[in-house]
Amino acid sequence: MATETQPVIGVVGGTGIYELDGLEGARWEKVESPFGTPSDHLLFGTLSGVELVFLPRHGRGHAIPPAEIDYRANVDALKRAGVTDLVSISACGSLREDLSPGTFVLVDQFIDRTLARAQSFFTSGCVAHVSMARPVCARLGDAVEAAARAANARVVRGGTYVAVEGPQFSSRAESELYRSWGCDVIGMTNMPEAKLAREAELCYASVSLVTDYDCWYPEQEQVEVADILAVLTSNADRGRALVSDLPRRLAGRSLPCPEGCNTVLDTAIITAPESRDPDVLAKLDAVAGRVFEGA
Repeated sequence: MATETQPVIGVVGGTGIYELDGLEGARWEKVESPFGTPSDHLLFGTLSGVELVFLPRHGRGHAIPPAEIDYRANVDALKRAGVTDLVSISACGSLREDLSPGTFVLVDQFIDRTLARAQSFFTSGCVAHVSMARPVCARLGDAVEAAARAANARVVRGGTYVAVEGPQFSSRAESELYRSWGCDVIGMTNMPEAKLAREAELCYASVSLVTDYDCWYPEQEQVEVADILAVLTSNADRGRALVSDLPRRLAGRSLPCPEGCNTVLDTAIITAPESRDPDVLAKLDAVAGRVFEGA
């Protein structure tokens, strides 16, 4: 019989989302990571009796560009903070005419076109290979979808997110290329975040808010930051309502995760025990300590 447990919800806020209102017992705390420096302190608090931890992906004031975010430090810090379910909120461009600005797209696939980011917690001294065939958690996605619809957001469930290095927006040729691949939205931050969340055995869901049509669209020849911020501002209340509604939808959930998100490392580590570097294992204490206990 499945047991029930209270989740700890993690929220990573993207462009325009630098704090959360309404948390009980709200406090900003510094959480250190052996993988580097997280984007900011973490905001701890509770909503509807459920613990929630928030991290602004770009830092308060948006001081960190996409390629310079320490994604490993961010995910590791959230794991150390006890997060079990991680919701990513980010701005994106649309590559489909029917995904108009203001649409909330709950993406479920990714294409990674980033070039210079640390992609894994597992390095020389301890090698692991996790599956990314289904990179988001369906159960967490169900809760996010229900919360978004309750907030009267325009929601599309499913879609492919192509992650590019940035910080420049795409050329028209690139935009048309990604459209030819069948990509639905384009952004700069969901990779390697989703990969690292999987390695950290976190349930992960991505909420991508369409802010523009990217430059392929005949009526929008180039992307303007002012337009992006205007769409984000107009949808801020829906985004806050979505986050506020999540705790009650996730409270008392059963374990284990039906997607197996919290046990992916059981079959992923390939390095023989006698060949594992103790220094590397020490850095992995939060991410993978569960599988090394007693090994």
